[in-house]
Formats: sequence, C-alpha cells, structure tokens
Amino acid sequence: MTKGRKPKPTGIKELEGNPGKRALNKQEPKPENAIPICPPHLNGSARTEWKRITHELHALKIISRIDRAALVAYCQAWGDYVKACNKLKKEGEVIISDKGGMYQNPWVSIKNRSMDQLVKISAEFGMTPSSRARVKVEAPTEEDEMTRFLFGNKNVKVAAK
Repeated sequence: MTKGRKPKPTGIKELEGNPGKRALNKQEPKPENAIPICPPHLNGSARTEWKRITHELHALKIISRIDRAALVAYCQAWGDYVKACNKLKKEGEVIISDKGGMYQNPWVSIKNRSMDQLVKISAEFGMTPSSRARVKVEAPTEEDEMTRFLFGNKNVKVAAK
C-alpha cells in the first residue's frame, strides 16, 4: 500500500488561493506564533542554527511551541552535518588501512544522512526553494515596518518550557 501526498495545512492552502477548490478545514489547530525555548542539549553549531532559523521562521509567522521537536531534529542534523564536514576536511573521504586497503571514511555517511534529514525537515518549514514557491506570504504593512523601526523586535515572543 502506498501513501498519498501529505495533506497541506489549511493556512498554506489559503495562502495559495485554494487551487484545488476543496473545502478547507476550518477546525484545524492554529497554534500561536512563538519561538520555542532552545533545549539545553543543543550546543555548538546546532545551537547557533537554532537562534538563526527560529527568528527567520518567527518573522514569517510559521513557528510555534509545538514545532520544537522538529526544529531540534533540524538543528541537530545541521550540527551533525557541520561536524562531519569538519572531520572530512581533516581526514579526507578515503581512509587507508594499515594493510594498504582503501575504504570510505564513516563521516561521509554521516554527512550524507545529515544532509538528507536537513532537506526533508527544511521542506516541512518551507525552507527550500520549491516548498517556498508554493506559499504566498503577505508583505509587511507600512505600520509593521514603522513599528519594527521604532521598537526593534521587542514583539518577538519566546515560549515558556
């Protein structure tokens, strides 16, 4: 048995203008736009990516506290990817054994698996060019721009644990 396409969230369908003209789910949960608390176990480049991407997603109003686990998976995959790239830069992609045999450095597999995870999770949040092409986002109003200019990003909400 094959799975069909994943259903699109109602908000995405509305932004696209409901091209299928099917009835929209008016009872779909709409969580508050908020940045989840970064878990303490994320460190290094994973934590840096958390700070970067959560602010980007918050500005687009597509992040909430319930997205924390998916964001952790994304950021951890990013951290693993960066670590694997650094290891491969030092060690190379091919390792030569004591007996002269050549084999692939295990960090190549880690890098590739992390990259696959990044692409999959990125699409869930509209962070790939093709996933973004399907979404229409309202441009900020003049009032939004003036508020941001006068007050900075003080309206950014950070969710409690």
